[in-house]
Amino acid sequence: MLISFIIPHKGREELLTETVASIANQNTDLSEVEVIIVTQNKELTSESLLSNNRLKISIEVRPESDTISALRNVGAKKSSADYFAFLDADVALSENWISAMRAELNANTSRVLVSAVQRCESSAPPLEKIRTALSNATTDSDVRFLPGRNLLLARETFDAAGGFPEHLVTCEDYYFTDKVHELGSLYYSSKATYVHLGEDKQYKEMFDKEIWRGQSNLQSIKGRPIPLSELPSFLVPVWVLLFSLSTILSVLTLNFGIASINLLLTLLPVFLYAIRLYRIADGSVSFNKVIQFYLLYFPARIIGTIAGLFKVINI
Repeated sequence: MLISFIIPHKGREELLTETVASIANQNTDLSEVEVIIVTQNKELTSESLLSNNRLKISIEVRPESDTISALRNVGAKKSSADYFAFLDADVALSENWISAMRAELNANTSRVLVSAVQRCESSAPPLEKIRTALSNATTDSDVRFLPGRNLLLARETFDAAGGFPEHLVTCEDYYFTDKVHELGSLYYSSKATYVHLGEDKQYKEMFDKEIWRGQSNLQSIKGRPIPLSELPSFLVPVWVLLFSLSTILSVLTLNFGIASINLLLTLLPVFLYAIRLYRIADGSVSFNKVIQFYLLYFPARIIGTIAGLFKVINI
């Protein structure tokens, strides 16, 4: 096998089925492809998934205690392929994903990891458009990190990076791709695309997920250097928290002038991030929706980071 698609999975089968179907629809020789699904469901029952005769599919069942990194590493150990394609279980790849990503990976001798850009329909909800715009802030260029939704790399690169960090519940893709970055360049390409089928559609859903995603923020920085470009993601939520508390304290002590200044300082990064995102989105979503996104995003990240602080202390 030339390429193993390794898919960690838990929960809904219908999205996983669409993910596998997008692999089966690739415009390349599928005899060179295998799919390894590492699931935390007790069993998979989808007939359209199990009866897909265009692909060689194997399924590994793992306990719910395993992290997503552990699931990915299990799939890599089960594979005998030269290349690994790590996918989330809720993405639909464009038909040229394999051919385009292989070409992009081999286009530069220093390139060790590639990923395709996110795409969404023009009729997508505002939140999905926001997420897509954020994912595509920089395209067709080398980047420092890549999300784990679709990654292609050689087995030897995976081994040299030490696999995914099994101690992290979230942020494992940033940690892993940072390790891979030490071996060569990471490239984010528009030559192929994917649709994130499980993308957040409602702001309440996004708020809950950002709390969950934020819990490994502090753990993810242990044991690796932190680039300057990553510092704002850690410092801005702290800024928002401190000035929010200062605003509340000033109101309680009837220092309304100081409260006004603290409130402006609380909202300053929200507006700066919102202006940047609005420009990236090129007007596809309203500025009000972008503001709404960050007014929920930063508090959720603060809650998640504080929750994760106790995990760091307990390690």
